[in-house]
Amino acid sequence: MNTKEYLREIGVENFPARTTPFDPGYDAHTLIHHLRQSSHLMSGMKISMACWQIANEEVTKEKIRACKDHGVKTCAGGGPLEVAAFFQKLPQYLDLCAHVGLDCIEAGEGFLRNCLSPKEIVDMAADRGLEVQFELGEKHTGEFDDETVDALLRQGEVWLEAGAKQLVIEARESASGVGLFSNEGTLNEQLAKRFMECFGTENTIYEAPVKRSQFALLNYFGPSVRLGNVRLEELLRVEIYRRGLHSDAFARENLRPSGPGLVEVA
Repeated sequence: MNTKEYLREIGVENFPARTTPFDPGYDAHTLIHHLRQSSHLMSGMKISMACWQIANEEVTKEKIRACKDHGVKTCAGGGPLEVAAFFQKLPQYLDLCAHVGLDCIEAGEGFLRNCLSPKEIVDMAADRGLEVQFELGEKHTGEFDDETVDALLRQGEVWLEAGAKQLVIEARESASGVGLFSNEGTLNEQLAKRFMECFGTENTIYEAPVKRSQFALLNYFGPSVRLGNVRLEELLRVEIYRRGLHSDAFARENLRPSGPGLVEVA
C-alpha cells in the first residue's frame, strides 16, 4: 500500500494541478527541493515582484531551469512590466524575460495607468515565445464594488480576446482591504462568483496569499478553483484542504473525500 493507493481507497480525487505558488526570492536550494516534493501539485510558478531582476542572474536561470525540468511553467509577476511600460522599455523587458527563460509574463495596471494595448503586448510577447496573463484590479484602491467589477469584466474580455491565456484577480500579499476581500479578510462571494461566471474555471486565477483567503475560496467554489500567490511552504496545506484531508475541510460536503462509503460527521 503506497500513498496513491491509500488516497484512492478513501476516495480522494486525483485533481490536476490548480495552484500557482510564487517565488518572492527564495534561494535556489529551497525552490528546487519544493519542486522535488510538490511539482505535481503546481499549475505554474510565479517569479514574483522584481526580486529576480536584482538577484544573481545565473541563480535566477537555475531556478527557472529547475521548474522546466519538473514540468512547471514560470511566469513573471506584473509589477516589472508596469515599470517597463512607464519608461517605454517594454521590448527590452520582454527580451529580458525571454533571455532568462521565462514562459509567461503577467501584464496589469495594478499601480500605474499605462494605457496598455492588449493585442500589441500579446503579439510582442508571442514573438519572443512568451504567453501572457493579465491581472485584474489595482493594488491601492481598496475593495471591489459592483461598478468596479463591471469594468474589470469588460477589461478581462478584451484581454482574452487579444490572446491572454488567463486572468488573475488581484489580492496582493495580504488579501485584506483589497480586491474581493474586506479589511477583515472576508471574501465577497457574490463578486467572486461574477468573475467565475464570466470567464470560467480554466481562465480565472484567484490570488490567495494567506490561509483565510485560501480556505474561503475553496469553501465557496469547491476543489476545482484555481488559486495563485500561494507561498511554497503553504502549498501542501492548500492541497490537503482542496482534497478534504484537512480537519476543517472534512466537515464540508463539497470537499470531503467520497470514501468507500459516506460517514456521518459530527
